Amino acid sequence: MTPGFIYPENALIMAPLSGFTDLAYRRAAYRCGCRYAFTEMVDAASLAYANGNGEALLKRGAEEDFLAVQLVGADEELLKRATAKLNERDFSLLDFNLGCPVPKVVKKGAGAALGENIDRAVACFRAIAGVSRFTVTAKLRILDETDPAPTLELCAGLVDAGAKALTVHGRTRSHFYTGTVHFSVIRAVREAFPDIPVIANGGVNSRETYDTIRRETGCSRVMLAQGIMGNPWLFGELSGGKLPPALAEWKSIVRFHVSEMIALYGEASAMRQARKIVHDYLKGRGFPAALRAEASGLSSFADLDKLLDRAAVAAVSTAPRRILTD
Repeated sequence: MTPGFIYPENALIMAPLSGFTDLAYRRAAYRCGCRYAFTEMVDAASLAYANGNGEALLKRGAEEDFLAVQLVGADEELLKRATAKLNERDFSLLDFNLGCPVPKVVKKGAGAALGENIDRAVACFRAIAGVSRFTVTAKLRILDETDPAPTLELCAGLVDAGAKALTVHGRTRSHFYTGTVHFSVIRAVREAFPDIPVIANGGVNSRETYDTIRRETGCSRVMLAQGIMGNPWLFGELSGGKLPPALAEWKSIVRFHVSEMIALYGEASAMRQARKIVHDYLKGRGFPAALRAEASGLSSFADLDKLLDRAAVAAVSTAPRRILTD
C-alpha cells in the first residue's frame, strides 16, 4: 500500500507493542486473520543517531501489504531527523505516540507525558507532519476520565497540525493498561471529529469487550493490544467469527512463531526472547503452573517441542479455556 492510506470502516488494527510486534510476531498474527499491523514503537533519538536495534525494528516482510510505523520522542529536531530517515523506507503510515505510560519513556517527557503537555505535543506532531511523506496519525490517552475537554483540546491541535486519524486509549496515564476504559471520552472524540477515522483502544480481549467498545464509543475501527498477546486468533474471532483454536492449530502457531524468530535472530538469541512469547501463549488456557515456569528456561527449539508435547497431554486433562482438544 502506498502512502496516503487511511483505515477503512471496521478495521481491526494490531497496536505497536514495544518488545513484541517484530516481523515474526506479525507473521504469526497474519496467519490468524490480522490485516493491519505496526512495527514496534521506534525511539526517534535512537533512529536519528542510528543507535540501538532500529534496523531489526523496521524490518518489513515482502508479503506485508500494509505496515505502519510509530515514532516516540519529545525533541522536534530529532523527530524531524527520524522522520526523514523513515521517508527512505516503505511504510503505509506514520503514527506519533502520545500514550505510552512506561517510566523509561515518560521520564524523557515523551509518550503519555508529552500528551499531557498539549502545546508541546502539537508542536512535535507538527514537526513530524511537516517532513513526513506518509500519512501521519497519532495515538493518545485520554487526559481526564470524566471531562472530555482536555482530550478534545489535544485532538483538535493534532488535527489542525495534520493528523489524518486518531487512536484514543480510554485510560489515563496513571492507570497504565488496567482498570476502567472510559468510553464516553472516546465517544466525545468520535463525535467531535466525524471526518477522520477515530480508532478506539483499551481493554479489548474478547467478542464481548469488542462489541462493547464499538457500541459505547461509536467507533467501528478498533485497535487490539494486550488482548492479542498470546492470542492472535482474536483477529479471526472478531472479524470472521472463527472459533478458538484447536490444540493442533495452537501448537502449529507457537512453533511457527518461534521458528520465525530463530530465522530473524539466530537460535540462541531468539530462544531467550521467545520465553515471554511462549509464556503468553500458555497463559489463561488452564495449563499447570509448572508448564508455564518451564517456558522461562527455554534455550533451544528442541526444548520448545518438548514443552508443546507436554502441553498436549496437559490440555487433554485440564481443558484449557481457549483451546479445543483434538
